[in-house]
Amino acid sequence: MGEPVTVPLWLFVAIVAFALWSLLDRLLIPSGRWFLRRRLNRLIDRVNRGLAVEIKPFQLTKRQVLIDRLVYDPQVVAAANEHARTHNVPREVAMTEVHRYAREIVPTFNAYVYFRVGYSIARTVARFLYRVRLGYADERTLAGVSPDTTVVFVMNHRSNMDYVLVAFLAAERTALSYAVGEWARIWPLQQLIRAMGAYFVRRNSDSPIYRRVLERYVHMATEAGVAQAMYPEGGLSRDGRLREPKLGLFDYMLKSFDPKGTHDIVFVPVALNYDRVLEDRTLLRSLDRQAARHGVWFATRTAVAFWTSQVGLMLRGQWFRFGYACVNFGGPISARDWLADHGGDLRGLDKDQRFEVVGRLAKDVMGEIARLVPVLPVSLMATVLLDAEGPLDELELKVRASDLIAHFEGRGARLYLPRGDRDYAIHVGLRMLSLRRLVHEGDDGLFAVVATERPILAYYANAIAHLR
Repeated sequence: MGEPVTVPLWLFVAIVAFALWSLLDRLLIPSGRWFLRRRLNRLIDRVNRGLAVEIKPFQLTKRQVLIDRLVYDPQVVAAANEHARTHNVPREVAMTEVHRYAREIVPTFNAYVYFRVGYSIARTVARFLYRVRLGYADERTLAGVSPDTTVVFVMNHRSNMDYVLVAFLAAERTALSYAVGEWARIWPLQQLIRAMGAYFVRRNSDSPIYRRVLERYVHMATEAGVAQAMYPEGGLSRDGRLREPKLGLFDYMLKSFDPKGTHDIVFVPVALNYDRVLEDRTLLRSLDRQAARHGVWFATRTAVAFWTSQVGLMLRGQWFRFGYACVNFGGPISARDWLADHGGDLRGLDKDQRFEVVGRLAKDVMGEIARLVPVLPVSLMATVLLDAEGPLDELELKVRASDLIAHFEGRGARLYLPRGDRDYAIHVGLRMLSLRRLVHEGDDGLFAVVATERPILAYYANAIAHLR
């Protein structure tokens, strides 16, 4: 009984490995999970106390649970059955497609990633690139929001920086769930975006089964009160002007909405503008169908050359970031109140009738966004220079710019004048345009638009053209 037992080395290694795995699985991993979950719950409680709109239980539900709820939603299952009959494929094939779409759409919200990692990145990037300003916020915005209210921030889409900028400025109010286009589905960006609660949208998909899965997810999130953010224009403005709204997400949120129920949906108009949009030339180029399409290598070389030039400006003390980036928050538009005045209950309408009413609501929201677009120095000076018939001296530029400022103020536009100083705002706008070589100052002291750069100036002038 007391004699030693000899075992092969490989068996001993296997026994030790199994014992270590059992120790990890039964003791260390559960303890670690409990410790991390406890810290996360404390963070959520601390963050919720400071938010106007709290993090909802829906956002804290395990992702796999949400995927299962979405996949086996009665309307999704019905759409899968119809897809199987229409395309003469087994039901299992249709359900496999449903699973793929659900996994693609459903986010993995992580409060720590959102408020510690994401917020820090957004704040650092936004402040490094721009002088970020909150220009105007309606006093009613999110004031006393009922727990039964879903808040939806509706924004114009100027740049991919919009996501960063608004996430940074809204982080003290709520945790936003973005509808993000397919451009962000690259590793590791998609993992970070999904962890921050965003869901991906295929903008041009014509698949009925995909549309139904997306519709039901948006419905689930809206019904659960998740604060959301969307860009109804459906993409970046190519010429700087506001685009007509697309109605898909509006319809998904409102088609099952009960205007007499306890739950309300509130749309908050948000307007953004920049002194410089990083993608401006690329966006304008996309309007020219005959322009040659460049590959990844060209884009890489261009990006490297651009940032090399920016570093050079920093070293010479001539870098002023990319000017000002300003966001204005408007007053909330209640779906319940709006429908009571304009449309009534949408649930009994067919698609065409429903879209007609939803289109009017979207138009009203976009009208508020248009009214709130900040007038920034570059847009102001671009407008003045393009209106001029020829070169102007600095005094004439200031006179015309002052007249235009007075005109905008008379129309109730939201101007952001740095330091509250008109002369400084004019100087800043002219300096930005001169540094970019969009405007040339001659030996005679006259400022003139560089002929080849007129489309760029028009792009910035178009941002506020509707306010005139």
